Amino acid sequence: MSYHPSDTLVLFILKILDATRSIGAKKSTPLFRCTLKMTNPKLYAFTSAACNYLPKIRLLVQSLKHYHPEIRLVLGLSDRLTFPELLSGESWDEIMPIDTLNIPDWQRWAFTHNIVELSTAIKPFVLQHLLERPDCRGVFYFDPDTVLFSRLDDLMDRLEHSDILLTPHQNKPETELAAVMDNEICSLKHGVYNLGFIGVRPSETGKAFAHWWADRVYHFCRDDIPNGLFTDQRWIDLAPALFKGVVVLRSSRFNVAPWNLTTRTVTGNIATGIQVDGEPLGFYHFTGFDSGAHKIMTEKYCSKNPAIKELVRWYETNTSGWQDDPLSNRPWAFGQFDDGTPINRAHRLIYQSRADLQKRYANPFAAVKDNDQTFSGWCKKQGCREYPDLLPIPAKNADWSSVTGRLTPSLAPPPSILQPMSTRLKKAATNPKQALLLWRQVARAIRHEGLRGLIRRIR
Repeated sequence: MSYHPSDTLVLFILKILDATRSIGAKKSTPLFRCTLKMTNPKLYAFTSAACNYLPKIRLLVQSLKHYHPEIRLVLGLSDRLTFPELLSGESWDEIMPIDTLNIPDWQRWAFTHNIVELSTAIKPFVLQHLLERPDCRGVFYFDPDTVLFSRLDDLMDRLEHSDILLTPHQNKPETELAAVMDNEICSLKHGVYNLGFIGVRPSETGKAFAHWWADRVYHFCRDDIPNGLFTDQRWIDLAPALFKGVVVLRSSRFNVAPWNLTTRTVTGNIATGIQVDGEPLGFYHFTGFDSGAHKIMTEKYCSKNPAIKELVRWYETNTSGWQDDPLSNRPWAFGQFDDGTPINRAHRLIYQSRADLQKRYANPFAAVKDNDQTFSGWCKKQGCREYPDLLPIPAKNADWSSVTGRLTPSLAPPPSILQPMSTRLKKAATNPKQALLLWRQVARAIRHEGLRGLIRRIR
């Protein structure tokens, strides 16, 4: 427990008041009592990334420390903390590695995700931990490639009177067909709200939301737009309908990014302040910078805007040397089998789509062997026969439908949750509608997985 300096001052004043009121009295009786909280409510801000991305997050950390030194900064680490000495010079108040988040069966679960999917999948679990702290006043999440450019007091005030804060990708309709295709249709695919930011208050609703979000991304957090999923983000389209107290922040100064620059007027410069629709720029999202997508979109729509060009140059300059940082060269802990053999997309998707392999190989990271005692050994031997297009290395024009055509949870749930095919066959024998539905599923299974896949399901 800790006392704020103001607590000491209040106690001192109360003692003086009690003393003056008791002068001349035979017995001192305080006129009122004051119960002071031993801990001061804190605002938390966190981001989520693997170790190799940490040098690039320093701009976010520096901006948060500069504009809001009162906020406690937390890093959700989608990696193993195997070299703490490299993090000793960082400015985080706290680091929460994945193995401290109480995620069920977290190692097998981690195997089914790539680095981006896992970094987004742990977000609601970090959120849950922070919301349960007795000193928590509110939690904000910012993407690693976000930078603050002014104080966010208005945003924090909004959280005091709501449960969940969201920022939409767009807050105004597009006026040109090209922008509709690039931005609005893109939002229909990836989600209405950008999860580069979210704010949650530790209310009953806020905690219920975090629990729901964690449950959904535990089972379905992947980049799979054909199946209606985009990491942790698409789920939040449902939040305003499922939870009360959701506020959509429509101010143009929040979460400025290439997908909304077409409808926002950005002026000024970094030295004197950048304005967005007449308001100070709150935070800018430098999304897609490494891939070049950010620069392509800003040049397409903002090539004559000096403020945007300066922002892009500024970020480029301030992140130019991050590749030479020792942290940037650290391999992701979940990017290879135990013997160092790289794990590719096919390994993850095959394991994710096959409940029988999950049951057989409890530790999918186990070192490669020539026999099928490990998952990697199975991939080298049996897997190459079952998935010739995908193993050992996916072919250039590989058909991925055998592992992506059927939507499955990241880890197979207990048998009691999903009815086995044999049970459904019995029901179909007396119910024509069930029979038709089952026939369609059988045909789909044979088409995507072959007869062997159908036999696995019946078992």
